[in-house]
Amino acid sequence: MNKKMLALALAASASGMTSLPAAACATCGCSLTSDAATGLTTDAGWRVSLEYDYIDQNQLRSGTGAVAGSRVAAINDAGGDQEVEHDTINRYTTLSVGYALDANWNFRLLLPYIDRGHTTYGSSGNPLTPDQLSGATATGLGDAKLLVNYQGMLPNHALGLQAGIKLPTGRYGGANADDSGTVGRNPVAFSSGPLSRNPSPDNVLDTSLDPGTGSTDLILGGYYFQPVSQDFDAFANLQFQAAVSHKLDQPGEDYRPGNQATLSFGLRYEANPAFVPQVQVNLTHRTSDQGALADVGDTAGTVAYVSPGFSWAAANKLQVYGFVQLPAYSKLQGYQLFPRWTATTGVSYSF
Repeated sequence: MNKKMLALALAASASGMTSLPAAACATCGCSLTSDAATGLTTDAGWRVSLEYDYIDQNQLRSGTGAVAGSRVAAINDAGGDQEVEHDTINRYTTLSVGYALDANWNFRLLLPYIDRGHTTYGSSGNPLTPDQLSGATATGLGDAKLLVNYQGMLPNHALGLQAGIKLPTGRYGGANADDSGTVGRNPVAFSSGPLSRNPSPDNVLDTSLDPGTGSTDLILGGYYFQPVSQDFDAFANLQFQAAVSHKLDQPGEDYRPGNQATLSFGLRYEANPAFVPQVQVNLTHRTSDQGALADVGDTAGTVAYVSPGFSWAAANKLQVYGFVQLPAYSKLQGYQLFPRWTATTGVSYSF
């Protein structure tokens, strides 16, 4: 019973230039560009930020439209085996510590803490009733990222390149293909409902819903900032992330998260530098997860968000920002949970 976590990672590229949150789904992360939220800087020194993302996936969707749970359950009534997901609430708290050597080079470490609650009807048929719901809570350190940016190609440092790596620091794993046991590092189990009463490994949460993926990913990207008038700045950011190795790599026990590409662009209104309204457009495409532990048919998709927000210079070298992401388009493979909106807030301090 593999979760359609695509719906969370396409929502989850939230770090834009700071990279995507680790999540094996199309909308389980935040595709916001938080670096663009606080603006381009060429100052040497340290920057510490703390960001909180809230993503409630409470709508079942397939293709470009919403679907009722009863429609998915009808597949099981007809003798099929299709999970009927109910809700996934994701809360990400990410600590970022960065250091700029000079105007050209800067480095960053991102440490996410994952708090994810998930409920599902399993493979139930109609009618769907509350007593069929099973719940699990996945918490803990997610997958850490190390990033390096170079922005010395132009005299104004407006063009930058990024490279990085995501490390398998979060707990990961699941039931192997023949249900003879579990694999990985401390995979999460259901804590309530019918599935929690199953013997192991039939009580284990799907691999893609764990705080980590068990993979080491390569991250490549680029970004560009450009004033377009006296009061407006424009920006664009492109990032690609792909697993280059995965700890779950044995036959019947393998899992590899799908590749993910994110394009963000937007405008910042700089008439008052102390308070900057801005808007972003965030586009994300994710390919299917692969392996015996993957939900291959329900983890690919393309989504687009419009993200209005602001940044506020609350004090010297201290910035606060906030955004709401509003879905504008989604085309999801299979049946996936999707958010009606997401929210991001953060604070950044330079010294």
